[in-house]
Amino acid sequence: MFARKIRIEYEDHSRKLPCPLKWLDSFSMRNFTNASVFDDTLPVSDGRIEIGANVPLGPLRDAMEDWFRRKGYLPRDSKLSLEEI
Repeated sequence: MFARKIRIEYEDHSRKLPCPLKWLDSFSMRNFTNASVFDDTLPVSDGRIEIGANVPLGPLRDAMEDWFRRKGYLPRDSKLSLEEI
């Protein structure tokens, strides 16, 4: 649907793992940042989303980290990595 394909991984004990689709759906279904720029996100599978051309990766990563931590998915010491593929 969207032109940009993004890989999203998180750190777990020094290993990089794909973010579960459940996490990505949670963020995309109800984005609590109130930033309409993130409306153009579509989870497609574990560790994969598609995004619109105007979605900035840095702020998207920050918003996702914040949301995943608030939901209890992402431990405080873990980080997300987003990479266009």
